[in-house]
Amino acid sequence: MFGKLYDRALDGERCWVRREDGRLSRLPVSSWLGGSGADTEFDEALIDLCDGPTIDLGCGPGRLVAHLVNRGVPALGVDLSETAVQLARNSGAPALRRDVFAPLPGVGRWQTVLLADGNVGLGGDPLRTLQRAAELLRRGGRCLAEFDTATAGIDIGWVRLESASTIGPWFPWAVVGVDSVPALADQAGMSVADMHRIGDRVVASLVA
Repeated sequence: MFGKLYDRALDGERCWVRREDGRLSRLPVSSWLGGSGADTEFDEALIDLCDGPTIDLGCGPGRLVAHLVNRGVPALGVDLSETAVQLARNSGAPALRRDVFAPLPGVGRWQTVLLADGNVGLGGDPLRTLQRAAELLRRGGRCLAEFDTATAGIDIGWVRLESASTIGPWFPWAVVGVDSVPALADQAGMSVADMHRIGDRVVASLVA
């Protein structure tokens, strides 16, 4: 989805995200890598919410999975990027290079599904993503999904990655506001158990 420019960004190339309306923002690679730019308060609070075997959809370099494994929690990351998966494995995080909608191990048996860093918007279809999370969960399991506090409704559009030397292809993405949680959860066959405000970020706990 992100393409080769995403892999290069993980290797250190400075990249930005451009929306189809022209808005430009820095790709938060340092946060995903867990470096100096990481939101450690958010990471620690989110990990504390994980209960039992956990699968992280769109895990990137695997910082959350690595933290879980270090705590003795069985965890697995899934990402399409070869570089991200290799970085995850190098950090001690088990990870699969696979589309999150492709066949995955443990369908219907995971206790926790993570959708952090806006990954509920994968593919521009948050309902499909949450339905996939529900499929992966065991009965009573929880999807911990981050939603955007600055967006009203669901903002679906096209984005692309850019660097000083390269412009990547357009791909669909969605930014989902907190106000959309109840309706989306219901459509995906889940219920809202709790809403967790962590600093200026919000994570919904959705029960299968």
